[in-house]
Amino acid sequence: MPPKSTSSSTSTSSKAPVPSKSASSSNALSSLWSAYSKETPARLKLIDAFLVFLMLSGAIQFVYCVLISSFPFNAFLAGFGSCVGQFVLTASLRSQVNPLNKDEFKDISPERAFADFAMGSVVLHFFVFNFL
Repeated sequence: MPPKSTSSSTSTSSKAPVPSKSASSSNALSSLWSAYSKETPARLKLIDAFLVFLMLSGAIQFVYCVLISSFPFNAFLAGFGSCVGQFVLTASLRSQVNPLNKDEFKDISPERAFADFAMGSVVLHFFVFNFL
């Protein structure tokens, strides 16, 4: 009679080490940043920088209003509304001048998109100024 084999195995498995969450997230962020830097045109990077500025400006105004004072509340509403409105107009401009969206905006040239953006900004700031 042959000897009974035991079910416990002493062989080592060759599993790859699991990267930590911080290592995988930093790797993902660095790969995202390198792809953004390499593939995004300079015109869109400039628009993105303006979008980040508008977001930070609105956040600073909101934090100031909450933590310190909202005394001239109309001024806070006008400034915050200006940041939000300008962000929306700029995001619309970015989507219209993005070369990847050329099929969606066939009839709109980048010059026309910028003219619409400029006119919308003038109208927005006219209302913001009158709200003050």
